[in-house]
Amino acid sequence: MKEKIAIIGLGYVGLPLAIEFGKKLPTLGFDINQARIEDLKKGIDHTHEATPEQLRSAKQLTFSANINDIKECNIYIVTVPTPIDEFKTPDLNPLRGASKMLGEILKKGDTVIYESTVYPGCTEEVCVPLLEQASGLIFNTDFYCGYSPERIVPGDKVNTLTTIKKVTSGSTPDIATFVDDLYSSIITAGTFKAASMKVAEASKAIENAQRDVNISFVNELALIFDRMDIDTQDVLDAASTKWNFLKYKPGLVGGHCISVDPYYLAYKAENLGYHPEVILSGRRVNDNMSTFVVNKMIKMLIKAGKRIMGSKILILGVTFKENCPDIRNSKVADVHNELKEFGLEVDAYDYEAEPAEVKEEYGIHLIDEIKEKYDGILLAVSHNKFSLLDIETLKKDSKSIVYDLKGFLPRNLVDSRL
Repeated sequence: MKEKIAIIGLGYVGLPLAIEFGKKLPTLGFDINQARIEDLKKGIDHTHEATPEQLRSAKQLTFSANINDIKECNIYIVTVPTPIDEFKTPDLNPLRGASKMLGEILKKGDTVIYESTVYPGCTEEVCVPLLEQASGLIFNTDFYCGYSPERIVPGDKVNTLTTIKKVTSGSTPDIATFVDDLYSSIITAGTFKAASMKVAEASKAIENAQRDVNISFVNELALIFDRMDIDTQDVLDAASTKWNFLKYKPGLVGGHCISVDPYYLAYKAENLGYHPEVILSGRRVNDNMSTFVVNKMIKMLIKAGKRIMGSKILILGVTFKENCPDIRNSKVADVHNELKEFGLEVDAYDYEAEPAEVKEEYGIHLIDEIKEKYDGILLAVSHNKFSLLDIETLKKDSKSIVYDLKGFLPRNLVDSRL
């Protein structure tokens, strides 16, 4: 039977995948957001991950928000989000919803592949029972599953889907080979067939947990060096002259992966009776960085003789990383809100972010252009175009203090760096 693929979820992960498969095989991109589907049909991608030309290049790709349109597919790839809830535990509702939905249309011989980041064992423990219950079919007899963790880097135009090696796995040896061959048809960097789905799930979880722990280490150094009146960036520059030093930089750790995935790993470990020390200590350090940044900004204003109540602050950047519109789990929002709690007037400017999305998600109004004079300027995200801002004039006209979290601005214009 000829493969016909349905991509479930058309966000930062699903859309690039749909485009690449749509160049090779009949592919249907499915999303419950009808507005998103209509935009994509017009060649518009608000995530900026795909250009109109790239969308047009996928000759066999179609889009739909109608579940009935994907019934004829025999391969389903699930790329829905897997966030955490207010208690920092896995929120599997989108994954459960997608599994129940697919179970209702699943046929004998179909394969469901999950790309959503989960804890080891989640596919077989949570998703498979839902597929069986809704379909009445038997796992590994009537239908099969695979797991291939996403490695998309939002905003990165060099390390893209096809140029990053893909980890694959399947619920049986034959299905593992089938899934690996499927991805090999679009991934030019090659694939790695993991020993099991649980191994593939674990590999994704530890990739981001490792980065989180490493960043938490330099964030803790930043806390220490601040008390010593030492510039952390200077220390890292000196230390990185040794060939085997890993130059991670301090900062606010947000986004859909690094600030979320370690909690999935910790959740599973605690369910098995093990309390992870290193993973959770790293999370605590990184989660508290927004409070440190706010306190530092307040101290800088006081030292400069500024009156705190009513002082005007400009935050440059609200996305979770540079040069992309992705605002998911951005810690800049925490900084913004804490500064306001101190009685400061806070403006936020970000030409990359979608104003309506920022307003809906965080209640933050983005200014269209910088007109006011500010007592303090906080560079939170190092978007390339921020280098074109006349920081020198902004600083001089209002005698403002400048706090650079990214080591991005000219050193002579900055009062402090993280």
